[in-house]
Amino acid sequence: MGLQSPSSILLARVLEIYEPRFVAGYLAVAVPADWTAERVRRGAAGDPAAQLSGSEYRHLRSLLPAAPVREGQADFDFIDLFAGIGGMRRGFEQAGGRCVLTSEGNPFAVRTYKANHYADAAVHTFNEDIRDITLAMRDDVTEAEARRQIDTCVPDHDVLLASLPALPFHGASEDPTAGEDAGQGWRRSLFFDVARILDAKQPAAFVIETPRIMAVHDGGRTLRIMLAALEELGYDVADAGATEGADPKIINAVHFVPQHRERLVLAGFRRDLGMHDGFTLAGIRDFFPVTKPELGDILDAYVDPRYILPASQWEYFLARSARFRASGGDPGYSLVGPHDVTRPLTARYHVDGADILVSRGYDPALEQGDPHNRPRRLTPRECARLMGFDGPGESDFRIPVSDTQAYRLFGSASVVPVCAAIAQLMRARIVSCRSR
Repeated sequence: MGLQSPSSILLARVLEIYEPRFVAGYLAVAVPADWTAERVRRGAAGDPAAQLSGSEYRHLRSLLPAAPVREGQADFDFIDLFAGIGGMRRGFEQAGGRCVLTSEGNPFAVRTYKANHYADAAVHTFNEDIRDITLAMRDDVTEAEARRQIDTCVPDHDVLLASLPALPFHGASEDPTAGEDAGQGWRRSLFFDVARILDAKQPAAFVIETPRIMAVHDGGRTLRIMLAALEELGYDVADAGATEGADPKIINAVHFVPQHRERLVLAGFRRDLGMHDGFTLAGIRDFFPVTKPELGDILDAYVDPRYILPASQWEYFLARSARFRASGGDPGYSLVGPHDVTRPLTARYHVDGADILVSRGYDPALEQGDPHNRPRRLTPRECARLMGFDGPGESDFRIPVSDTQAYRLFGSASVVPVCAAIAQLMRARIVSCRSR
C-alpha cells in the first residue's frame, strides 16, 4: 500500500472527531462542491477521486486545533491521565507546560479532547486504555516487565497529572503496603495504574484530582491508602496530615467560577529533590482572581427553546418540591439567577437538569406552565463557561458531541482556572527540579 496523501491524512484525522455528515456539510458550505458523507469516507480511505482541493484542505484544516504559540518552548513536560476533555491539561499549559502523553478511554471525551488540544506526533502520544501501558490486567506480568513496558510507552516527563473518578478502587479494600500478596482488587484499581507509572518514571511532581468524597470514603481509609502508597514511592504529599474541615487539599472552584465544586487534590514532589519544604496547597489563595465572573456573565441572552423545561416536568418539580418542603426536606431542584452561585455541575445533568435550573423570571399574571414562567437548563456552551473552558462571552471550545454527551463530559471535568492556579503555584518548583 502506497503512502497516504496529505488530503487523506487530514480527512482521517478530522473523522476521529466529527461525523462524516458534519464534515461534508462543513466543506460544502465554504467551498461549494458535491461533498457527501460517503465521499468524505472514501477520501479518508485514499480514493483518488475524493481528494481535497487546496482551498478545501485549508478550510478543513481549521477544524483541528492549531499549535500553541509557544510550541517547542515549554518550561516543563507533563502527562495527562484519565484526561477527560483536558481541563487539567489546559490549566498546566497556561503555566508553560507541554503535554507529551494523553490517556483517556471514553470515546466521546477522546473526540472532544482531539477537537481542542493540539497534538504533535513527534512529541505527543495518545493512549485510550491505560492498562495497555501498565499491564495491570495481566496476572502473569512481573513488576520488571511492567516497568519495561511503561518505560517504552511513557515519555519522560516532569509532572504526572491524573483526574481520577470517585471510587478509583472499584470496591477493592486491599492495602498496597501489605506486600506482593495484597490482592488483585488493588492491582486492578485506577489508582494503581497511576502509582505504577510514578514508580517507573519517577517524575519530579504529580497532581491527582478526584471528587471530595474520596477524602472520607470508607471512613478515610481509602485516602490513607493512597497517601501511604505515594509516600512509599518516594513522594511528599502537600498537606498530607491536614484533617477534614481545615484541609487545603479540598479546593472549591467557587473562588474562580460561580459554582460550588469541591475536589480533593493530592499534589507533591519527589522527596530526594528537596523541593517540597514549605509547599502547601493553601498557597492557591495567592492565585484567586481579583474578580470572577457572575453566573449572568456566562449566560447567553437567547437560547434555543428546547432548553426550556417542558410544562409537565416543571409541574412535576413543583409538586415534588411541595411534598419535600412539607417534610422539611430539600426542594429537589435548584433555581438560580444571574447573581447566584450554582450547585456542582454533575455528569447526570442531562437527565433532568434539576441541580441547575436557570430562572427566566416570573410573571404572576401568566399560568404556572407558561413558557415564560418555566426555567431552563444550561446549554452545553454555558457549561463550558461554567467549567472555565470558555470565558464569559466566548464560544471557542469545540463541542463535537451531542448535548447529552456534552453534559456528561463537562459534569465530570476539571475546572480549568483551578488547575491553572495549582499549576502556577507549583511552577517555580517544577522548573527548578527540571534544571537539576
